[in-house]
Amino acid sequence: MKVIAKIHTEFPTKFGIPRQSGIIESLRGSIVFEPDYRNPDAVRGLEDFSHLWLIWEFSEAKRDTWSPTVRPPRLGGNTRKGVFATRSPFRPNPIGLSSVKLEKIEIDPKLGPVLYVTGIDLMDGTPIYDIKPYIAYTDSHPDAISGFASKPAEYLLEVDCPETLLQHVDAPLRDSLVAVLAHDPRPQYQDDPNRVYGMEFGPYEVRFKVNDLNLTVLEIKNTTDSI
Repeated sequence: MKVIAKIHTEFPTKFGIPRQSGIIESLRGSIVFEPDYRNPDAVRGLEDFSHLWLIWEFSEAKRDTWSPTVRPPRLGGNTRKGVFATRSPFRPNPIGLSSVKLEKIEIDPKLGPVLYVTGIDLMDGTPIYDIKPYIAYTDSHPDAISGFASKPAEYLLEVDCPETLLQHVDAPLRDSLVAVLAHDPRPQYQDDPNRVYGMEFGPYEVRFKVNDLNLTVLEIKNTTDSI
């Protein structure tokens, strides 16, 4: 298996990344091919497709051993399911699968074809093994049964972020940041109203508390200001 590309996103760490692709449509990423694969001919015709499948590596979840069961966050982290009945990153082979929307393709003089996508759920720098077009008539199954994950999260948090703090964030990223917070970036088994959580989003460090269904942003700091 060869890494053909890497994706660049606003998530330098795993914390806060949406649990599935497409949940937050405004989240953007750019896919840059590795030098051996920067041939524009390799993406000829790809612009005719609206969505893509990305096959990638859980590069931060590698283990020497594996467990036949895992504890899905959706079930509160207390119930075990077979690893092949989940999308847990802790698998015999650390391979992920995401469906994203292709916004545009640009040919960069140095980087070759760069794919701009939305609806991402990947960490910055994630290695990509393959890119395939999404084909609606075969890949979409509206009547599919989805087991314990048959419904999206049943709640969104009410985000209280003072305008004075939100102004520290570049305008194009504000809506995406608020959406990430509203989808509750905490591990689903944590529910301490006094705990202060920290999350990195692009060049920003965001600190917040959650009480019941209310998330209060305490601080937004641009980490590049001190460089």
